[in-house]
Amino acid sequence: MRTGYATLPLHGGRAPAWLFRRMVRLARALALHVIEADGTAGLLRRLSDPFWFQAFGCVLGFDWHSSGLTTTTTGALKEGLRGLEADTGLCVAGGKGAAGRRTPADLEAACAAWGTEAAPLVRASRLAAKVDSAAVQDGYQIYHHAFVATREGAWCVIQQGMRDATGLARRYHWLGEGLESFVREPHAAVCCDARGAALNLVAAESATAQDAMLRLAREPAAETERLLRRLPELRLPRRHAVTLRDVDPRRLRRILLSTWERAPADFSELLLTPGLGARALRALALCAELVHGTPVSTRDPARFSFAHGGKDRTPYPVDRTVYDHTIAVLESGLRRAPVERREREAALRRLAAFAGGDR
Repeated sequence: MRTGYATLPLHGGRAPAWLFRRMVRLARALALHVIEADGTAGLLRRLSDPFWFQAFGCVLGFDWHSSGLTTTTTGALKEGLRGLEADTGLCVAGGKGAAGRRTPADLEAACAAWGTEAAPLVRASRLAAKVDSAAVQDGYQIYHHAFVATREGAWCVIQQGMRDATGLARRYHWLGEGLESFVREPHAAVCCDARGAALNLVAAESATAQDAMLRLAREPAAETERLLRRLPELRLPRRHAVTLRDVDPRRLRRILLSTWERAPADFSELLLTPGLGARALRALALCAELVHGTPVSTRDPARFSFAHGGKDRTPYPVDRTVYDHTIAVLESGLRRAPVERREREAALRRLAAFAGGDR
């Protein structure tokens, strides 16, 4: 196991323009080499591996210990492969902040060009975002959502959350290949240097709690309301991650009326219920435990730590001559790669156009 510990501070600012232009070209060249060698599925597997992703960001010129590596690396990859969707069969959607919220539109545009169905990819994007923002309540606020999809419907997700109180970040990796459930240990990796108690509704040991919450969501709200009125009389276990402050009876009643009218088929559909956010899920989890005796897991989903890249000249400044030489070698390798002639010529035309615009 390649494991280790590092502090992952949140960094402000941006990569300088001269560096980001080179990052775009190098990210494009490296991605095309991987696709040529192992196909788009091979690139998705690498991106879902936090060690490979970290190395990828460092090779692009990011330093070892900043949260900025995640956002800038995916941004460089997205920009580098922009316009190559038809040739590569790959789309990089989403990103930081508002760009992440545009993920469904990005996917719909790519699928329209490919002539494929966007709905399964959009659903996967929304579920991954909802799991990490509401079903896993670990104290990190999601602010980056990147979704990489292929024409064949394969996908991976790279999300990142921040904790302002500590100035640290946490990264969440997903891989669609082999994923059996969005709500049962779904992550390829959850990476952070610190662990603590978390409300983990997608842990394997939360399965009975999920079933109990689903039963409550399907029933009329009257009985649950009566239970809520009795809550101040109950003694709750000290270890529980949910408190009475999380329960607003009026808001919970609105949520339960909504879920009762729509009757979610499973826990994934429950998560996608409009208006059902983190606080409502905590309250529903508390009610499910009181009614059915089904405690929710408080196991932190982070599995291991990793070194996080930065943009502060650590461990040394970027050598522009060496960087440009690396790009030239990789682009030359693409010209010699034994790929189908039409794809090779199309890729080279776009690489030449990008190269002409970057100098």
